[in-house]
Amino acid sequence: MRTSNHVIVLSKIKYHDNDLIVKCYTKKRGVVSYLVKSAFKKKNTIAYFQLLSQLTVEENYKTNQSLHYLSEIKLKYSYNTLHSNVLKSSIVIFLAEILSIILNEEEENEVLYNYLETTLLWLDTEKHFANFHILFLLKLTQYLGFYPEKPKDNTSIFNLESGLFEQNMQKYTLSTFNNAILKQLLGMKFDTLNTLKLNAKQRQLFLNDLLMYFELHLGNFRKPKSLLVLNQVFN
Repeated sequence: MRTSNHVIVLSKIKYHDNDLIVKCYTKKRGVVSYLVKSAFKKKNTIAYFQLLSQLTVEENYKTNQSLHYLSEIKLKYSYNTLHSNVLKSSIVIFLAEILSIILNEEEENEVLYNYLETTLLWLDTEKHFANFHILFLLKLTQYLGFYPEKPKDNTSIFNLESGLFEQNMQKYTLSTFNNAILKQLLGMKFDTLNTLKLNAKQRQLFLNDLLMYFELHLGNFRKPKSLLVLNQVFN
């Protein structure tokens, strides 16, 4: 069945000598993997499939088939900075790896797709973005089903394992400082992200706890290999 679809590139691997297998998050079908024949032979084809690129495609989709085919590819948006700015590109690599790990459902989720689309466009145009990936991942938990509940009082501390603000200290309780950061982030919009003041060390420590939160609530989650590079770039 040939249909039009909007897709965001999550990962790509070379297949045989000239082909490419591309994993995408699509607007109509959730996660779909495409086999791009002769991708390394066709001029400019590879350039379409940079991580987190947003494309409009004509797809040949067949139910119960693991790989599908593309008959036409166009850029839906042409990023200005996402792949050329070293800091932003490190965030792109990091987030693409996380999304590739956690997104596996072949099921339409237009609300999640729209979230990915709009936040990536925001990052492309924003000049102050050092904490973008933190808020991005926190808000992503809304669509994955484990967004933290807001605290009922000022003294409670967040437990990563239960996903609740509690009075008693437990193994996975946040530090006082990270707890304050989380409370500040809850309900924060991207347009006010510049009000969050963190140095490199503070950002890394909070990100480690946030990734632990993912690990505790998603059985298939593992810390991304690109985390080390991200921390080095933002150090």
